[in-house]
Amino acid sequence: MSRTTVATIHLGALRDNLARLKAMAAPAKVMAVVKADAYGHGLERVARALGSEAECFAVAALGDGLRLRAAGHRQRIVILSGPDNAGDLAEMQRLQLEATIHHEAQLPWLAGMAPAQGRLRVWLKVDSGMHRLGFAPEHVAAVHKQLAAMAGIDPEIGLLTHFSDSEVFDGPQTPAQMARFAAATGQFAGPRSLSNSAAVLGWPDARGDWVRAGGLLYGLSVVEGRSGADFGFRPAMTLSTRLIAINRISRGERIGYNGTWTCPEDMPVGVAAVGYGDGYPRSAATGTPVLVGDRRVAVIGRVSMDLVTLDLRDVPDAKIGDRVTLWGAQLPVETIAASSGTIAYDLTCGMTRRVLFVEDES
Repeated sequence: MSRTTVATIHLGALRDNLARLKAMAAPAKVMAVVKADAYGHGLERVARALGSEAECFAVAALGDGLRLRAAGHRQRIVILSGPDNAGDLAEMQRLQLEATIHHEAQLPWLAGMAPAQGRLRVWLKVDSGMHRLGFAPEHVAAVHKQLAAMAGIDPEIGLLTHFSDSEVFDGPQTPAQMARFAAATGQFAGPRSLSNSAAVLGWPDARGDWVRAGGLLYGLSVVEGRSGADFGFRPAMTLSTRLIAINRISRGERIGYNGTWTCPEDMPVGVAAVGYGDGYPRSAATGTPVLVGDRRVAVIGRVSMDLVTLDLRDVPDAKIGDRVTLWGAQLPVETIAASSGTIAYDLTCGMTRRVLFVEDES
């Protein structure tokens, strides 16, 4: 019996989620965001599963674009952080990647490009209120003029921004950012991209020409108290392991490191082969649910590197070798994230190298 923690990636769910995103976003197109190793699901695996149905991929860095081209993908690929140095540009030209331009330090590098190697498609990023990357609205016109005059730049310059609070569907920040973006870019032609996954759900007026969908592609939500399934998306990852021990522990005995949980009665305590060494959050609080078979039980005591302990009082027939599901279709990862003080993205991105990844077509 293997003690390996298994992440099952549901390829059919990925394809279904992309189809749903396309229907929701239309007539805008969808950039499939596969940064951070496809949110922990595997960059090449996800790209292969989506195939030609993905019209464009978006990644964080040049290295991911290289991996996608090496795997044979010919779609458009947008590098969301753009070039990190002047040397990146020749590689972007060679690979026909698209660069996000977000800082004045990048402009001299672009001016020195050789157009003979192919004109580079660029997206001009506007800081509409996130205050992370992008040009302030009052500088956008001057930067756009510079880019348009550069011989090595494709004449179709894209325009994009990023929302800070788009999961707050009745909040004031997203409309304010939309207005700033419109005012800064209204005089220019070229495709627009504003919406992330949460904005696809909550802000239909922010569709633009391209939406950048990450979390929803994997069936994940960042809307507090809601799962991706609540919005009609299927989770693309199931994380599971096995029970490797069941111990009868006496009333009053403490469980795990520092004895943070005390048995209220004589009771069975299960031990499952998963821990923060696999990517299961150490911050998961006592009471965090898992499934033993199809029954919910609670994590008790502290999560350790290789093991978690479980209250098995409600599963008296549990036995060693039983499947333990940490998250999946019947137990949303958002529930585990909420119990751990984080978001679902953090958990799926946090899988470690000792987790065994398997694929199925469901």
